[in-house]
Amino acid sequence: MREQGHEKEHRRGRPRSEAVERAILEAVVTLLEDGVPLGTLSVERIARTAGVGKATIYRRWQGKEELFLDVLREIEPPEPELPGTSALDDLRVMLEAMRQRGLAQRSSTLLHNVVVEMKGQPRLWAEYHRTVIDPRRAMTTELIRRGVAAGELRDDLSVELMNELLIGPMLMRTLYRQGAPLEENLPDQIISAVLQGLRPRT
Repeated sequence: MREQGHEKEHRRGRPRSEAVERAILEAVVTLLEDGVPLGTLSVERIARTAGVGKATIYRRWQGKEELFLDVLREIEPPEPELPGTSALDDLRVMLEAMRQRGLAQRSSTLLHNVVVEMKGQPRLWAEYHRTVIDPRRAMTTELIRRGVAAGELRDDLSVELMNELLIGPMLMRTLYRQGAPLEENLPDQIISAVLQGLRPRT
C-alpha cells in the first residue's frame, strides 16, 4: 500500500505538466466563483480542490501572490500581438487591448471582484504592477520612442508626457469611470485627438 501511495504522489505531484498547472489555476477560479474571498484562500485549500499536494503548488509558484497573478492573467484578455508596421499602428493595438480589458472587467463579475480585492492587498497589488502594469507601460513608452525616431511623433515633448496623453484617456474610462462608453473607435479617437490637439479646426 505504501508503495502504491508513493507512486500516486509521484504521479500527481512531481510532473511539471500543463494539466497539473491547469488544475491548480482552475481550482483557484472555482473557489473564487464559489464566493471564497481572495485574501482567505489558503494553499492547503487550493491544493485540496485541485487534487494535488501543497508541494506541487510550491514547486511551480513561490507563494500565493505569484499564483494569483497567473490566475488573473488566465482570466484577463491575452496580451496583443503587435503588427510592427508603424509605432502609431502598434499604439492603436495597445489602446484596443486596454479597451478590451476594460470591457472584460465590466462583463466578468469574477474578474472585477479579483481586481477589487487585489487593490486591498498592498503586496499583491504592488506585485501586479511590477510584473504586469510596468512592462505594459515600458512597452508603450518604447513605441512612442519609435514613433519619435520615425518622425511619426514630435520630438520636443518628453516621452513620459506623450505616453500619459495617449494612455491616460483610456485608463480614465476603464479604471475610474466605470460607466463611461468604450466604443469601438475609441483608440482612433484618442490618437487623432492627441495628434491634432484640441484647437478648433480653421
